[in-house]
Amino acid sequence: MKRVGVASALITDDDGNLLVVKNVKGDSCYWSLPGGAVEEGETLEQAVIREVKEETGFNIAISGLSSLREMFFTQTGHHAFFVSFFAKVIDGKMDIHDPDNDIAEVRWVDIQTAGELMPSLMEKLKINSATNKSSAFYAFEGRIN
Repeated sequence: MKRVGVASALITDDDGNLLVVKNVKGDSCYWSLPGGAVEEGETLEQAVIREVKEETGFNIAISGLSSLREMFFTQTGHHAFFVSFFAKVIDGKMDIHDPDNDIAEVRWVDIQTAGELMPSLMEKLKINSATNKSSAFYAFEGRIN
């Protein structure tokens, strides 16, 4: 199986709102944390900083590890590693510079709205409030055909 690295950031503002992005894949769309694939020669931290800048326009500082999760995608033959970091915006302004044109919208949302937009991801990341940061954890999320 081909290993694929994906890095994302849990970014909160001073009011406890979470930064989320609306992804477009073909005819469908879904909300997620900003982030994406780790490119060859990049560290996980470099990848998430680059991806957040491309998708949101913000420069961030990493403040800790949220989670390491993995999943097998048997149909595509991928073994994916998902690494999520806690981060804060250090400067920039909201503006999409995504070279792949996969991001349709960026928005700050409260935790309740984030739970409505992406309930499965919020559960997987163990997020239930902006101030309740869980200890870093590992989880195997199974196989998808």
